[in-house]
Amino acid sequence: MTPEILEQLIAWRHELHQAPELSGEEVKTAARVVEWLAGFAPDEILTGLGGTGIAAVFQGAAKGPTIGIRCELDGLPVPEETNLSYSSQVPGKGHLCGHDGHMSIVLGVAQFLSQNRPRRGRVVLIFQPAEETGEGAMAYRAASQFAEIAPDMVLSLHNLPGLALGSVLMPSGAANCASRGARIQLWGKTSHAAAPQDGVSPAPALSALMTELASLGRGGELDERFTLTTVTHASLGERTFGVAPGVAELWVTLRTATDEAMAAMVEEVDTRVARASAQHGLRHAITYHDVFEACRNAPEAVDILVKSCDAGGVPLTQTERPLAFSEDFGQFGKSAQAAMLWLGAGETHPQLHNPDYDFPDALIPIGTGIFTRAIQDLLGTSVE
Repeated sequence: MTPEILEQLIAWRHELHQAPELSGEEVKTAARVVEWLAGFAPDEILTGLGGTGIAAVFQGAAKGPTIGIRCELDGLPVPEETNLSYSSQVPGKGHLCGHDGHMSIVLGVAQFLSQNRPRRGRVVLIFQPAEETGEGAMAYRAASQFAEIAPDMVLSLHNLPGLALGSVLMPSGAANCASRGARIQLWGKTSHAAAPQDGVSPAPALSALMTELASLGRGGELDERFTLTTVTHASLGERTFGVAPGVAELWVTLRTATDEAMAAMVEEVDTRVARASAQHGLRHAITYHDVFEACRNAPEAVDILVKSCDAGGVPLTQTERPLAFSEDFGQFGKSAQAAMLWLGAGETHPQLHNPDYDFPDALIPIGTGIFTRAIQDLLGTSVE
C-alpha cells in the first residue's frame, strides 16, 4: 500500500468517524461507501441487503470459489469524549467500536482488487448493517440478493484493545460467546405509602431476582463451560414518596460460550422469574433482545488467515478459547467456511465502547494486507 493510498483511506475513516449512524439507520454511511466503491470499478455493486447492506463483487476470469470479506457499518448510541479533530459530530452517537476502521480496511481491499483482479472465482466485499444489535448478519443473509453472491468462505476481523498493536489473536473453534438481554417486567398493585399492606409490591421479587440471576453465571475461565450474567438495569415504582410501588423492571445480560449453555440458562431464567412472581403474587413478562448466537471459526478459514499473517510477518497467537465479546458474524458460518481474527489495538488502548475509544489508523494497512494475501492465496490475482 502506497503512502498516498493509506492517506486516502485514513481520510475516509475520519469522515466516517464524524458521522456515525446507529444499527439499521446507516443510510448516509452506506451511500458514501457505495460512492467510494464505485471508484474502484467492481463488476457489480448490490445495495439494500438486510436494510442498508452492500456487496461489491470483483469477478475473476476463471471459475472458482467465492470469497467474502466482511465489515460492519453501524456506530453506537454512546457520546464520544475524545476531543479529536475528527470526533463525532452527531450528539449522543459515536464510532466507538472501530467499525469505521473496519470499513476502511475493506475499502483498502477494494482498492487492491481494482488493480489486481482475482484470477479465478470472485471476491465479495460485504458491508453489513446492524452488528451491534445482533440483527444485521441474519438480515443480510436473508436478503434475496444474497443468493447471487453467497460466499464459500467468509473472512473478517475486529480490533481488540488490550492486545499489542498490530498483533493478531486467532481463535480456533469457539470464537465468540453467545449473548442476549433479558428484559423482565413485574406487575403488582400500587397503594398509598401509608398503607403498603393494601398493595402488592414487586420489591421483594426484584431484590431476590437481582441476586439469584446474577449467581447463575459467575464468569471465570473462558472455556466451553463459561457463563456470565450481568445485571445492567433495575427500576422500581415511580419517583414519589406517596405511592408504594406496583411495577418493577430488571434487565440482565446472559453470556455463554455455547448455544447449548445459553438455551439452558434461558430456561433457568424463565423458571426463576416465574417462581418469584408466583411467590409474591405478581404478573410477569420476559422478552429477549440483542440475541447473538455463539460464533465458531472453521478450520479451513483459520488456516488461510494464519498463513496470511505468517507471510506478512504479523505476530500471531492462536487460542482454543473464545472471547467474551459477542458477534453476529457467526451467522455467515451457517452457509460458508468462516473465521474472524482479532487485531490488536494496543495493550493500553481504551476499551471498545468506551467514550474515549478511537480506532488506530496504523491497523488499516495491516488488516488490508491480511485480507489481500488471503485472497491471493485462495484465488490468485492478475494485474489489470
